[in-house]
Amino acid sequence: MIRKEYIHKDIFEFEAGGSMEGLKVVYHCSEKPYEPGQKVIWICHALTANSDAQDWWPELVGPGRLFDTEKYFVVCANMLGSAYGSSGPASINPATGKPFYFDFPKVTVRDIVRANDLVRRHLGISHIDFMVGGSIGGFQSVEWTIMEPELFEKAVFIACGARVTPWLTAWEESQRMALEADPTFRACESLKGGEAGLRCARSIALISYRSYEGYNATQQEADEDCLFADRAGSYQRYQGKKLSDRFDAYSYYYLSDSVNSNNVGRGRGGVAAALAGIKAECTVIGIDSDRLFPVQEQKLIASCIPGAVYHEITSKFGHDGFLLENDQLTDIIAPLLG
Repeated sequence: MIRKEYIHKDIFEFEAGGSMEGLKVVYHCSEKPYEPGQKVIWICHALTANSDAQDWWPELVGPGRLFDTEKYFVVCANMLGSAYGSSGPASINPATGKPFYFDFPKVTVRDIVRANDLVRRHLGISHIDFMVGGSIGGFQSVEWTIMEPELFEKAVFIACGARVTPWLTAWEESQRMALEADPTFRACESLKGGEAGLRCARSIALISYRSYEGYNATQQEADEDCLFADRAGSYQRYQGKKLSDRFDAYSYYYLSDSVNSNNVGRGRGGVAAALAGIKAECTVIGIDSDRLFPVQEQKLIASCIPGAVYHEITSKFGHDGFLLENDQLTDIIAPLLG
């Protein structure tokens, strides 16, 4: 997949207030230019991933893979607010010559979808044959099929919900509290501000993404007679640093906050009424060990969408199973691609 940028010439109005000119959306797509009539696959990425789906979903995306970038025209757009090039708090504010930090408008899931749609229009795509998204990528996918029901033929929603739950909000707020506990975060002196807080936030998030069984299977001590168990702790610190080396705390704060805006029923008569308006052929996939988005959330989505089919995969790795259980996902998705 190749990296491209789209610059929006008109004013972009944010749902929660505020606007900006010159909104930028980074996206990746198949190397050969799109040709009208070509089958289009659109992938919506998760919280700290990027638009290069071949990078974070290598077993499923690329030449000869399930989402074949040579056979299909495959697109993934980077979310607004992300640290990977699309407009967000790390972008330079032309009025100050410095990053926007907290002067950037708050971002909602619907803003992210509207930015995706700007890229779609820019590419001249009038029909999306297949869309897939997991986690917050699932939020986008569900929202988009409601927003533009005639646009999609098929859609797959993985490990997500139709409305943010108090349980999810509590996890996200705990991560933002970790950022705010770092005194360098609110100082806004550089994009390295809040780095220690970001590492802590990632550690909190990782526990919510994984499971009891997964940790116990992979993080057991090599020496069962060790005085202090520290392997899992070392793993948490490693994962925290790994994220802080590639992401910034301000983008993380904004994307975490956008999760709280997820409610497909807002202004549409409720969740059930909104989902009932979807016209795409939908498949909803839950993960049996997912504690962040328990399977009842995916079952609810499937029950409200006309003709939707529900599948459940098995994993030791909780919510992160959507990135790891590639064989099970392939078994479900491959027949849908025909």
